[in-house]
Amino acid sequence: MAEKVTPYKDSRLGKKEQVTQMFDTISKDYDGLNRVISFGIDIKWRKRVVAILQKENPESILDIATGTGDLAIALVKTGAKKIIGLDISPGMLAVGKEKIQQKKLDDTIEMVVGDSENLSFKDNSFDAVTVSFGVRNFETLETGLAEILRVLRPNGTLVVLETSIPIKTPFKQGYRFYTKYVLPLIGKIFSKDNSAYGYLSESAAVFPYGENFNNILRKIGFIAIVNKPQTFGVASIYIAKKGI
Repeated sequence: MAEKVTPYKDSRLGKKEQVTQMFDTISKDYDGLNRVISFGIDIKWRKRVVAILQKENPESILDIATGTGDLAIALVKTGAKKIIGLDISPGMLAVGKEKIQQKKLDDTIEMVVGDSENLSFKDNSFDAVTVSFGVRNFETLETGLAEILRVLRPNGTLVVLETSIPIKTPFKQGYRFYTKYVLPLIGKIFSKDNSAYGYLSESAAVFPYGENFNNILRKIGFIAIVNKPQTFGVASIYIAKKGI
């Protein structure tokens, strides 16, 4: 089971409520800071997620932890007729809805408030489910993954884009220095929430990436699991299927 890290150490709220509060607070700054912190490489990673799903020709996609909708918008290129972006933070969704309206994608993308660990959709509802930098924010990782498996149609595809830790020198040392010192400092200077980017760094450090995450997916019931490290291993794309 993944170690539980929360945004606010002194809060009596559960992780889910703290994550909601945190993302509501930083929602207006999130997109700009994300580009700075990742040096814009996150855009390339999302394009790779889209390329993976284009080969599957999904008609319906659920994008969990959609945030401000960057991946949901990019997924339009898969040709899917319906994309639902789900997030626990109304503040992040409000920013996303503005972007979708500006791009005139309202007919394709629907943004909804929802809990990733208690999805309101029927069994076998979606051809594909995506999660971009969101599974580490699940309060109970296994519960969220089990819900994803439930709403996927037989032979449906899950694609997860998540942070990981490089294993080779000097990338491993450089990554640890950047995430421990630089990332929280940038967040503290430019964000309204001093704790947010420290949490994002901490939660990435304890996330069970690589083969550990593959094993959790297998335990839940996913099959044909592949993980693809990105950019020296600072992120990974995981691909898994639901059985027929």
